[in-house]
Amino acid sequence: MKSIDKILVYYRNQKVGTLALTLDHLLAFEYDAEFLQNGFSISPFHLPLQGGVFVAPRKPFGGNFGIFDDALPDGWGNLILDRYLKEKGIQPNSLTLLQRLALVGSSGRGALEFKPDWNDYQIEEIKNFDRVSSEIKKIINDVKDANPFFLYQYAGSPGGARPKIFVRHNNEEWMVKFPSGNDTDNIGKTEYEYALLAKACGIEMSEVNLFQNRFFGTKRFDRMPEGKIHTISVAGLLNADYRSPSIDYNDLLKMGFILTKNMEELVKIFRLMVFNVAIGNKDDHARNFAFQYKENQWVFAPAYDILPSNGFNGSHNTTVSGKGNPSMADMLKVSKENGLNVKITENIITGTLKKVSEK
Repeated sequence: MKSIDKILVYYRNQKVGTLALTLDHLLAFEYDAEFLQNGFSISPFHLPLQGGVFVAPRKPFGGNFGIFDDALPDGWGNLILDRYLKEKGIQPNSLTLLQRLALVGSSGRGALEFKPDWNDYQIEEIKNFDRVSSEIKKIINDVKDANPFFLYQYAGSPGGARPKIFVRHNNEEWMVKFPSGNDTDNIGKTEYEYALLAKACGIEMSEVNLFQNRFFGTKRFDRMPEGKIHTISVAGLLNADYRSPSIDYNDLLKMGFILTKNMEELVKIFRLMVFNVAIGNKDDHARNFAFQYKENQWVFAPAYDILPSNGFNGSHNTTVSGKGNPSMADMLKVSKENGLNVKITENIITGTLKKVSEK
């Protein structure tokens, strides 16, 4: 694979800055002079909009900044990428961060694009997902005739452990999920039902669909008719390790206010917290929340990956006022500490618990 000495970062065809590697193999970033004049901070807490060179810490992303780590595949995406590279005679461990970002190119989550662009992905309509499902099962079961090339072209750079692909549906970009080795066959229907329940509880979510009555799909909220939407996970914003408990919902609301200066956005976060507690979605780690930069302001992104789950040792990955298995009192404490209207938050809690109990 070709060596790279720098990566150019773009946002909607405007050069944002340049990435290079230090002698210690840490990623270094510098904003472009023109972007400093008319752009915005792509990662407010760690890459403020100012001149100079920023150098990423070694941890938690192996010398990468959280914002650029968001663009890289993890979980299933890494598995497919590694299989693909090995089939081509390339050792995945030999790749630098710059080469990995070049492989993402213009296909990553959010709006940032990387040049040189080596991505070889296809976003096309798929009428029948059975072959995709069959190939995924071959990869999971390590069948000899598994075809990583077939899955790689649809993989993009998806995060998370569940197998997924990006497709076009009704001339829009969607993500479709498939069962992993530990899932039941009806996991797609279950996630679809919980997505509908979340919407009924007032949670903002992107459009969802149950393809072939089996496979859960959701329209990408980082792809809009007006262009790609800059999106960054909370893990990316805070350089927080999402693989283990690292944040509290109090942190989430406080940083939400710093970013958005809008109490209505905090209510969205609070409502999602209550719903996660109500259904037992304990896989609520820092990468499962995100913020978006839209119309020159930050907003809380639509919710995603909402399912009952075991979490970390049976506790929520994101604690509620320090509690891994919180009570209603703990949720109200979060409300009061962040200046939310008590009556509104009490109604959110009681209303959500009632709808979830009726499921």
